[in-house]
Amino acid sequence: MRSMGRDVVVIGGGAAGASVFVQLVAAATSAEAREEVRTIAVVDPHQIGWGLAFGDDDPLLLCNSAVGINSLLPSRPDDFADYLRSAGWQGRREDCVERSRMAEYCHHRYLRARDRAAAHGIEVRHVRDLALAVEVVGEERYAVVSAGGGPVSATDVVVCTGVRTPRVPAGFDRYTHAPRFLESPYPASRVRALRDEHPAGARVLVVGSRQSAVDAALLLCRDGHRTVMTSPSGQLPAVRTSLGPPARARLPPLERIPRIDPDDPLLEWKVMRRAVEAVRSLGPRPLREQISTETDPERRLREEIALVDSDACQWEGVMVSLIETLIDFAPALPPGRLQRLLDENPWFTGRYATALTVVNARRLLGHFESGALTVAPGYPDEVAYEAGPGPGGLGGGWRVGWPDGTVERFDHVVSGTGFHPPVLHRERGSGTLHLAARPPVAAAEPVEWLGPRLRLVPERIWVCGVGTHVRIPFANHLRNVTRQASWVVDQLTGRGGGGGG
Repeated sequence: MRSMGRDVVVIGGGAAGASVFVQLVAAATSAEAREEVRTIAVVDPHQIGWGLAFGDDDPLLLCNSAVGINSLLPSRPDDFADYLRSAGWQGRREDCVERSRMAEYCHHRYLRARDRAAAHGIEVRHVRDLALAVEVVGEERYAVVSAGGGPVSATDVVVCTGVRTPRVPAGFDRYTHAPRFLESPYPASRVRALRDEHPAGARVLVVGSRQSAVDAALLLCRDGHRTVMTSPSGQLPAVRTSLGPPARARLPPLERIPRIDPDDPLLEWKVMRRAVEAVRSLGPRPLREQISTETDPERRLREEIALVDSDACQWEGVMVSLIETLIDFAPALPPGRLQRLLDENPWFTGRYATALTVVNARRLLGHFESGALTVAPGYPDEVAYEAGPGPGGLGGGWRVGWPDGTVERFDHVVSGTGFHPPVLHRERGSGTLHLAARPPVAAAEPVEWLGPRLRLVPERIWVCGVGTHVRIPFANHLRNVTRQASWVVDQLTGRGGGGGG
């Protein structure tokens, strides 16, 4: 181990943490580094790479983004594809693969970087524990407090914690501890376990209709359960090949977005107008011929699959560029304006930015056609869990009242309404940073601002990944996350440059 240098702690070992680690080792062992790194500790109870986003080994669960944009290294966009090809994969850059393949890739790159670090005298530790807080113990000295072990000392801390707290669907607040309520379809093993209780299949209500709910429905229908999806909108995401690499390196209409006055009262309209112009620039087909206006979920799904199959969805070639343009534009907007921009364009955030890969769309359609899956025409007016005779109320079921006055009974409810973004809290007086959604002390305030380089000034604490949502939209967009990791690493190693954010 080196006798002098920085002691870096990376909190979280999912894709964001893995990207920070891999890029940090590369930078610290290069001739460009002006700050020496002595130790790197990654604090995560799970195997590195196997976070919530990708760490599920059920083969039914796919990455929604394409192989071509899932590299951990912004300077090497084909690194994930190279890894897959080295293992015999023969797909295309726009294809989506099982999420477990992404987790395996993250872990492999972590191990390779760990070996490189050791060869250069940098000590690496994986602390298999859940980090709870970061205490300030002196000038540029921190102690990362974990759930089960002693504190981990650091001169620099990078917080890469992902989502942890599921959203509770409206009307289900009283029943989150009911024995037949799953607050999330992840890990998929919890959904698969329903087969043991109902070998012949159960009636299951899935609350939600976006990505998490689609995952839940696919898992349940595969296992023979009769599934009903419900959400306030009743709309499934749109369908595309994948969230793939941009169709063109430059799309002039999108390049004009940063020139819009952030205080322009027509900003929301102008941004989406530029997006429509960008779609038009990719081909002669009008946007109205690239989308379905059908209101019935099954018919709309069928029409949108047909549009993808006929190569009519030029709009998907704009999405990554549009997302990244909005990420770069967001810091210039006054407080609240970004949320207003997204709220006034729900069609974009609700259906198109989070569209389904066509592979999953075809799976859903097959379940619709078999009768295993339906989408309810409304959202429940009332719900009640009726406890069964078994210990703790096991063996009970759900009574669901619909807006038309009808009542249905379900064996289980699975929430697919997603997760709350992580909110960090800072303790007044001590400066301690609490990582839990509900800090254990009253004198802690949510962190609502990050510096332009994702630093919690004046400390040497940075945030990378989904936790940057307080400053950056689409904070879970992987290409954005890896770019954030690069900015943070530049600062940790004194490599210069850095970046905005």
